[in-house]
Amino acid sequence: MAIKSPQSLIVEALNLVKTITPEEAMKLYRENKCNLIDIRDEVEVQKLGSIENSFHIPRGLLEFSIHPESAYAHNNQLDPNKEIVLFCAAGGRSALAAKTLKEMGFDNVSHIEGGFGLMKEKGFKII
Repeated sequence: MAIKSPQSLIVEALNLVKTITPEEAMKLYRENKCNLIDIRDEVEVQKLGSIENSFHIPRGLLEFSIHPESAYAHNNQLDPNKEIVLFCAAGGRSALAAKTLKEMGFDNVSHIEGGFGLMKEKGFKII
């Protein structure tokens, strides 16, 4: 059995999940139609800042924290009726994470092409 590369896993994920542009994410955000979730590591968030009004759930804790019965989901008022929009630094981890959430049974999931870097460039407010 051949070991798959991270790049091949990302390509597979991109074929299965919805990818949106930062502009599309901004529209969903402004219309209050999404949970905007930053899956970058804590160190990345501390160093570069975060997107205003986004939820921070590190990639390593995502499956545990986003489940509707988790304390995190309750305490942070994640709205299960809104689209889950994931982003990371550049889009690779968020594509893999979106695929995992689809496998968990979440239907309304997408990830942002270009991640935090492109979101910052396209006008999302950094805090």
